[in-house]
Amino acid sequence: MAVLVLTDAVITVNSVTLSDHANSVTLTYELDAVESTSFGSTGHKFVSGLQNNTCDIEFLQDFAASSVEATIYSLVGTSTTVVIKPTSSAVSSTNPSYTLASTYLASHTPVAGSVGEMAMTSLSFTGGTLTKATS
Repeated sequence: MAVLVLTDAVITVNSVTLSDHANSVTLTYELDAVESTSFGSTGHKFVSGLQNNTCDIEFLQDFAASSVEATIYSLVGTSTTVVIKPTSSAVSSTNPSYTLASTYLASHTPVAGSVGEMAMTSLSFTGGTLTKATS
């Protein structure tokens, strides 16, 4: 079994590739657990409900045109698409592409950091529908 050290992830937000400004990404694929327990059951039973996805990304802040701030600022309060790939190689069964469509960005902190630290911005996209492509 091959393992992967995440050094070359591709992160695209609203059709803009921002990988060169990101240093952390966490994509969580989740289905709501809807209880379906009925009378006579001796334990809880569940069925899958709606997707409840999140994508958390840490960016090194950049205020240049077509960079982090220019891409993110207008997305607050709207839905967008985020695409994540483990590496920059072509999409394949060993390098899947995950597309989180209609995901919502509730907030953005344009300026964050202490004296002498890198200016960062942390984003948390919620909701939407996740699809996985392997070709």
